[in-house]
Amino acid sequence: MKFFRSLLAKYMLIILLAISIVQISYLGVAIFVLGITKTASGEFSSDVLLESEIEEQWHTEANNIKQASDHTVAEFFQKWQEQYPTASMFWVSEEGNLLTSVNVKEQLPTKWTPAYTTQFIKERYGGNPFTVMAFLGGDVSNGFIVLEISREAFNPPLIKVYDNYGSFLLFGVIAVILFFIVVSLLFFKGIRKRLLHLQEAMEIRDVDGLPIEIHVKKRDEIGQLEHSFNRMVCELRDSKQRQQKEEQLRRELIANLSHDLRTPLTKVRAQSYTISKETLSEEGKQALKAMETSIVNIDALIENLMSYTLLMASKYNFEPKNINVIRFVREHLTTWYPVFEREGFTIDIELQAFEPNEWRVDPLWLGRIFDNIFQNVLRHANSGKYIKVTTESTESYRAFLIEDHGQGMKNESNAKGAGIGLSIVDVMVKGMGLEWDINSNHSGTKIIIKNVIQSAKLGK
Repeated sequence: MKFFRSLLAKYMLIILLAISIVQISYLGVAIFVLGITKTASGEFSSDVLLESEIEEQWHTEANNIKQASDHTVAEFFQKWQEQYPTASMFWVSEEGNLLTSVNVKEQLPTKWTPAYTTQFIKERYGGNPFTVMAFLGGDVSNGFIVLEISREAFNPPLIKVYDNYGSFLLFGVIAVILFFIVVSLLFFKGIRKRLLHLQEAMEIRDVDGLPIEIHVKKRDEIGQLEHSFNRMVCELRDSKQRQQKEEQLRRELIANLSHDLRTPLTKVRAQSYTISKETLSEEGKQALKAMETSIVNIDALIENLMSYTLLMASKYNFEPKNINVIRFVREHLTTWYPVFEREGFTIDIELQAFEPNEWRVDPLWLGRIFDNIFQNVLRHANSGKYIKVTTESTESYRAFLIEDHGQGMKNESNAKGAGIGLSIVDVMVKGMGLEWDINSNHSGTKIIIKNVIQSAKLGK
């Protein structure tokens, strides 16, 4: 049953149908040929006229005529005409006079001379029509009788059919071929339409971002492919739901873990502050300073982890507004200036005004972006002791550039957590419709935060 539902079975049915039509056509032609070769007696004759037999019969029957008269010859001609309706016959006397004639279409002379008779025999020999001459009663004095039959009468029945109905047969064969072509085209057109429908279903996405299921109409190979596609969509949907549940559990775990870590971290920070009030040796002061640095780093890591989790869950508050970014960055740098100065950094700030100065961004997000970048410089580029913040204006964008003279991001660092900090930068930059680039090598790192002009975006 599975085979009979397949496309192969359907196409084989088309081929068998075409072969059957051809066979029926040939059978019809055969019946038609037998019909036109039916004899007067009602029997089918498959005999082909032979020139030698007709010639022998004509001579024999002509010799058997005993009395040469108009009546006798007329009856003889009538008998032959019934057997060969298209044949022409005539009788020429010994004196050369044209006597009885039957079905003669060409103009014959009433008086036959020896010269004309010789010329007639020469022209008819081996030509068309087939010509037989015999002396009447076997006696030269009775003159001679002539039988003429067109050469086409000696052709086989199939050749006669082809000559008379060849154009119909040709059109019939062409019609069968066209029928087969049309049926094949319709068959493959249906296959192509179903495949294109399946392709469209693969490209269309549902609200969950997955392809939509397709209605299975037939149970052939394409139907099995559609069924497999639907099964794949169901498996993808189930997998995505499991992934979403796992992601939700992971976010809740990170959020709870971040909250649980901050409580003991706050206690450790309070205890370190109490210890700092006590009289400590030089080594104790250095150990306390290292502990405070670790506490700050851990707090920053927890904050980044919490922020990244909220960003991925689209739960981080986002309130864009138009702000003067030059003034905002300048004011934000004042809070970091003492930090870099305490670490011995050379600070180079060159902020030129934009045209216009206003960007539509979330101030908290933009501040968090610069905070993460500056923290990254402190942790990983501290060896270079240099930071530069400048602006850049082109026809296509307005940008802030942050440069350092560290060893580059490819070099290993004792500080941890830079990866998640820059991941937060990436999400926030793209979330506000900005762009950013990082160029890092062994001589330093340059980060560019761009606000692409609207006309340049449309050009892309």
